[in-house]
Amino acid sequence: MAELHLPATLQPLFPELPRHLEVDAATVDEALDRLDERWPGFRDRVCERRTVLRPHINVYVDRERAELATPIEARSRVDVIAAISGG
Repeated sequence: MAELHLPATLQPLFPELPRHLEVDAATVDEALDRLDERWPGFRDRVCERRTVLRPHINVYVDRERAELATPIEARSRVDVIAAISGG
């Protein structure tokens, strides 16, 4: 199972969503589907039209920038990072 790390900004939207969890998935896309099954609406928060990551969301698999089709290995670390802007 891959180790998934999520940003704190998602917790107020999904109160029982842990910041760190394990997920059984072959790709980033599949991992997001697994989270959406447990926390409906999750995928809509990180994807546009369910087919592309939102501009302010970055995903890394084993420290490499990832897209939805990026493969996940059983021992991969997946980081979902929400960009912060300000002045």
